[in-house]
Amino acid sequence: MRILIRTSKWAIWARRLASFAVPLAVIPVILHRQQVITTEAFHTMALVALIVAGLSLFLSLGALVRLWITGDRGWDRAFGGLLLSLLCLAPFVYGFIEASRYPRVTDVSTSPDLKLALLAPAPSVDPAVDQAAIEAAFPNAHTRTYPLDAPRLYEVVSKLVNDWGWDVRLRQAPPTARGTGQIDAVVTTWLGWRDSVAIRVSTGAEGGVVDMRSASLTPSLSDLGANGKRIEEFLLALDSAVTTVLRNSVLAPAPQGAEGDTPPPVQGGTRSDVVVPADRPADLRPPPPEPFDTEAPPQE
Repeated sequence: MRILIRTSKWAIWARRLASFAVPLAVIPVILHRQQVITTEAFHTMALVALIVAGLSLFLSLGALVRLWITGDRGWDRAFGGLLLSLLCLAPFVYGFIEASRYPRVTDVSTSPDLKLALLAPAPSVDPAVDQAAIEAAFPNAHTRTYPLDAPRLYEVVSKLVNDWGWDVRLRQAPPTARGTGQIDAVVTTWLGWRDSVAIRVSTGAEGGVVDMRSASLTPSLSDLGANGKRIEEFLLALDSAVTTVLRNSVLAPAPQGAEGDTPPPVQGGTRSDVVVPADRPADLRPPPPEPFDTEAPPQE
């Protein structure tokens, strides 16, 4: 008698839904980064991918339990659906963890009392945001003061912005040594969200001053800590860059004079460079030096 071994339908549908959830989660990210779809459409497609991946995860776990009990076929399909569904759900789990770690804000600045003007308009900030919670979550996001003048400090900031690959929309260098400069840029996250960044370089009592603001351009409940972390990482990198500039300026060799540091040789005259102590006895003093003969001897 031949025993018929069936393939679990739960495993089949788990694999099918997981295979559908992968492109449903990846393609919207690519389209969003290329600005082909709007942020609202991206959020809608991400929600659909979340539902499909969650359903696939449920079917995969159910299929594994049924396969263990019934002995049917479909272990490969069940494990495949489980792996793909977990891969699709990983970004959502990460976002949930980051949202729970950081305050629910979308606008972070080093100077809360003096908001920097953004070139790209940002949504209005909730006045009920706890500033103390923001400072506790991002302790390094505060105003920096460096022993450099504003134009030199602006060069360091501008070079660092270029190295980070931000989309710069405005560059305004300080017109004078005590002037104010600003850089405005748009930063695209790996999921395609766009944030506006403004950096101001001014002059304070102790040197150049750097203030920074980063705000999300899309209305949302939380930025998952992206703006605060961006300010902290940039300012820490700026600390290292300014330290390198100061160290190189200190270790640089001192410029020589126009004629060098070596004194010119004596060109004729008496040997006046020999100094004899005045308290030396007269009988022990050497005879007075004879003048150098700068003329050629007469020829016979």
